Amino acid sequence: MFHRTVLTLAGIATALVTATSGAQQPAASNPLDAVPDKMPFDIPYGAPIPLERAMAAIAATAAEARKHDWKLCVAVVDSGGNLVAFERMDGAQLASVQVAEHKARASATFRRETKVFEKGIQQSGSLYVMTLDGMIGSRGGIPLIEGGKLVGAIGCSGGTGSQDEVACKAGVAAIIK
Repeated sequence: MFHRTVLTLAGIATALVTATSGAQQPAASNPLDAVPDKMPFDIPYGAPIPLERAMAAIAATAAEARKHDWKLCVAVVDSGGNLVAFERMDGAQLASVQVAEHKARASATFRRETKVFEKGIQQSGSLYVMTLDGMIGSRGGIPLIEGGKLVGAIGCSGGTGSQDEVACKAGVAAIIK
């Protein structure tokens, strides 16, 4: 009988401690519930990038890659995500053909760098990002913005994500002043 009374009192004490400690800690808020004042990545679509400028971006990207002996695939899409120009450098892995275009298309259609998705998945724990159609969670896709309007995007694949990103930035810098 004594043993049962002690167990009952211990159970009541545990329940009181649990209830008290739960009341002292505010419930963690979900960061996805935050409502921003302005629309993020609200970049208007502009006229599609012309072939000549797309080729210039690819040339600058490939030149940067060659300086480091990186073998990349480079794609430039227009403001609608349609392929305008593409280059597969000698020795670039075949899987990177589709990945480079996918990075460029995702960057154009979502109007943001693909690095944003990578960060959301790997650092912010926003795993829902992986459910978005057409998304790719790897850096190396960068929008081409001219005069405040999205004219296209560039995507690189074949190196590490950081190598792809460095090469793409060289292409962006060559055509967007």
